[in-house]
Amino acid sequence: MSLKIPWKDLEPDFNVSMKQFSKKIKLPGFRAGKIPRKVLMSKFLTSIEADFIESSINKYYLNALKEEQIYPINKGSISDVKFKFENDLEFKVEFEIEPDIKLPKWKNNLFPVEKPSYVSDEEDVKMALEEAQRNNAEIKSIDDGSKKDDFIICDLQEVDTSGVPIIGKKLETRYVRIGQPPFDGNNQKKLTGLKQNDKVVIDVPINESGDLGRFELTVKNVERQILPKIDNKLVKIVDPESKNLSDYKKRIKVRIDESYQKKADEIFENNIIDALVKKIDPICPSSMLDSYLSNILEDLEKNGNNQLDPKKAKQTYKPIAEKNIKWYLIRNALLKEQGFKIESKELESEIKKLKSQNKSQTSDVEKHFQKNENKKKLQDSMLERKIIDFLLQYVKAKDVKILTKDLRKNATQRVQNG
Repeated sequence: MSLKIPWKDLEPDFNVSMKQFSKKIKLPGFRAGKIPRKVLMSKFLTSIEADFIESSINKYYLNALKEEQIYPINKGSISDVKFKFENDLEFKVEFEIEPDIKLPKWKNNLFPVEKPSYVSDEEDVKMALEEAQRNNAEIKSIDDGSKKDDFIICDLQEVDTSGVPIIGKKLETRYVRIGQPPFDGNNQKKLTGLKQNDKVVIDVPINESGDLGRFELTVKNVERQILPKIDNKLVKIVDPESKNLSDYKKRIKVRIDESYQKKADEIFENNIIDALVKKIDPICPSSMLDSYLSNILEDLEKNGNNQLDPKKAKQTYKPIAEKNIKWYLIRNALLKEQGFKIESKELESEIKKLKSQNKSQTSDVEKHFQKNENKKKLQDSMLERKIIDFLLQYVKAKDVKILTKDLRKNATQRVQNG
């Protein structure tokens, strides 16, 4: 933006600025603020001009933005300032604004989107049963020797190559599960058959690079999970509403499918957003991107990840930041175009619905939504729902079936690959 303000418009502000300047000046023979204009102008004109520019330039910039109905998204950078007494004021301001988002003409099958659906199987039910079994296991101390899957409660003292303890390198009362990395392989053999007060030396990784440290392990106790039988007795403990084991399995299957359906819906909605962002592909303002990435780095530091290299972290999160900013811009354009909003009656109705769904926690729900920030989050979520429902009309969905057995297989391979 290039601005030029005529002297006739500047003169009243210049006179005010000059009076303010005179109050800051101490000149022998004159009281502060009472120095004659002629004396001020002869001695301090250059300083008065500079002071006027510094104190007034922002006013003319903001007036111009208001007049032109322009809304910057970052602080303006002022340059090429030209001003002399009784002359026009000229300057330039460089700033960023939100890009003009050109939304498409809405029509059926506007953009293709993959719609996943998960197909669970009996193995999922079996794994859920085994989890219920583990959660209700009885823990017993063992004195006849440890074996795979037992827990060893121990002290770990790091030692040097000659076996001498290193001062300040003792870890007290640690839980070690035999057979789980890094207590598998050769370490598993060493840890098998141990009893209280036994000692054994093992080698375990001490950093992300995989460097090994040598530790003397002193057994305090050996504990074993005694798993209950998967029968009607266990069912009555974990799900009293189930009639029997057969009924419990059916209820598990329903819950599993509901959980996967929720996951599928979330992925589908994200795919819709990704597809629309890709189709419109708006400009991502650099100031918004810098601010977003700075906030991410601050959050990482707050969460204890202050050892991350800022440059690498920004590079890692840049694609996510760009996508989220672009969606933010598109979302705003959609809200403006379609006039979507959440009325107060809608918001209160949704809160009432949440209370009825959580009757045992009604007071907690009420307390939660007494905070305006929580109401705002719910309002944003409801608004997002309206936008997604609108976009669903124009999506060309491609159904993609995902077998849960393939998910388990991929998870196993990732574990094996470290």
